[in-house]
Amino acid sequence: MKVLIIGAHGKVGHLLIGELQSKNIDFVAGLRSQKQIDAFEANNIPAQFIDLTASLEDIHKSIKDSGADVIVFSAGAGGAGYDMTLQIDLDGAVKTMMVAEALGIKRYIMVSSIFSDNRDKWDASGIKPYMIAKHYADEHLRGTDLDYTILHPGALTDDETVGKVKLLGDDEAGSIPRIDVAKSLASIIKNPNTIGKEYNIASGDTPIDDAFN
Repeated sequence: MKVLIIGAHGKVGHLLIGELQSKNIDFVAGLRSQKQIDAFEANNIPAQFIDLTASLEDIHKSIKDSGADVIVFSAGAGGAGYDMTLQIDLDGAVKTMMVAEALGIKRYIMVSSIFSDNRDKWDASGIKPYMIAKHYADEHLRGTDLDYTILHPGALTDDETVGKVKLLGDDEAGSIPRIDVAKSLASIIKNPNTIGKEYNIASGDTPIDDAFN
């Protein structure tokens, strides 16, 4: 197994690196700039250039060159504007799914958002275009032949790990430390029982590995 973390420079993606290292899971950090790549490689972290705004052909080459057989999509425009949100969170995500199918990379794990499938919650979120982008990226993923898992975390915090989660109902809210999202992703990667499933998560009382079993 070799995991390509698309969006490894983001907070969750960066934390996932540490979790995969602790579990001795082979990975490569997908990054969008040479400066980021140089910094990661200086710390002995394998990296692969991938620009989600590039052509489908260029993204195909980047993912193929990574040698990965698992993709974790944790990229996001990160407040760069709604135009970039469409290009990265929606179109960029869909392009990686198309490439995964073309390359025969079956396992695909999406970091989505709580309430991305609940239109009644979008206006109150304050980030409605982002929610729309996540919704349609998720919807496209469901229609692929990929062995997908979609993770819908609650409001993200930078708190220390709790190490335990709660599986939320469709209308329930909650928050979760980014480190526990990373731990959840690492657990999902190793658990084939999560294929074809979606999880709404927040901090709770169930140990992370148990929650996904």
